[in-house]
Amino acid sequence: MPPKLSFHPPLLNSASPWATTEAHLRALLLCPSTGAVTTRTSLLDGFPHDPERHRYAFFDPATGAPVPGTFSGPPEDSNTNVVADANAQQQPLATLNTLGYSPLPLSQYLAIISSLAPAAASPSASAPPKTFIISVTGSPAEIPTCHGLISAFSSSCPFPLAMEINLSCPNIANLPPPAYSSSSLMSYLDALPSETPIPVGIKIPPYTHAGQFDTLVSSLLGSESEWAPASASAPASKLSFITATNTLGSCLLLDSPNSSSGYQETLPGEGIGGMAGPPLHPLALGNVAALRRRFDADPRLRHLDIIGVGGVYNGEGYRRMRRVGASAVGIATALGRQGVQVFASLEKDINSAW
Repeated sequence: MPPKLSFHPPLLNSASPWATTEAHLRALLLCPSTGAVTTRTSLLDGFPHDPERHRYAFFDPATGAPVPGTFSGPPEDSNTNVVADANAQQQPLATLNTLGYSPLPLSQYLAIISSLAPAAASPSASAPPKTFIISVTGSPAEIPTCHGLISAFSSSCPFPLAMEINLSCPNIANLPPPAYSSSSLMSYLDALPSETPIPVGIKIPPYTHAGQFDTLVSSLLGSESEWAPASASAPASKLSFITATNTLGSCLLLDSPNSSSGYQETLPGEGIGGMAGPPLHPLALGNVAALRRRFDADPRLRHLDIIGVGGVYNGEGYRRMRRVGASAVGIATALGRQGVQVFASLEKDINSAW
């Protein structure tokens, strides 16, 4: 049985632009209403971030109207860029992004986490130390290297560590999310070691029909591998958790028309990217519910925890996610909208009834 991912309270950020820098991670660590901290997804050598191409925008989920301005990530992103009125911040906004992964390499995140050790020992820090979920991606051949670096670091790190493998970004040219393809997904699962000192999970994209859930489950059980002996352990035995879901790809925002040129794409290029926030919430709930039912139906999958992500910004959203089977709830868009105070606000909504 793989190590269990366990932390309290069961509330955290998910990998996002607002978990990129040391300042971001420090604020999340010191927030008393989070039980874990997730880093932005990193590669071994960093992602070639282009601020002209890789941007995000907020929009009104009721009207589809973009909020003026787009942002490329830190240091450009700021709550003051969106709205200065604290009362207005309570109104939910959604996001669309054409971002890739973090420009910081994995090694830099390990160094940042190490540098945060004094913060964990401060009187204001929670005890026991919070878990850091280090989100990574890359080719199947690179994932064992990421795992080796994180596992080795865990022996001297003051924080419990876990590794999340992001197989779900919709914005990488010529590389569709691997978790949509059985062969791609199996190549990542096959690359993982059979035993690990840290919890390992995968982050999946939104699934929209039963066949996609079937593909995931069959891959986790190894039933796609005809050569595998009946006695072989299911690939799911290498995993501790699933993060569901990432953004929904192939979405588009258009600015209001003007007299000269009509509608214009809000984001650069074709303007097509991944959507997150309240419009994604019903789909994310459906994904978590469907996964939990399928996992509970098979003893080889029952151990898998689910981190539910998608459109949660208040206590009601948190309760819904927990109701359908999420072991913990992650927040991204509302973090970018409200800052770390969103976690305290949510805890107040539920009267700390985790």
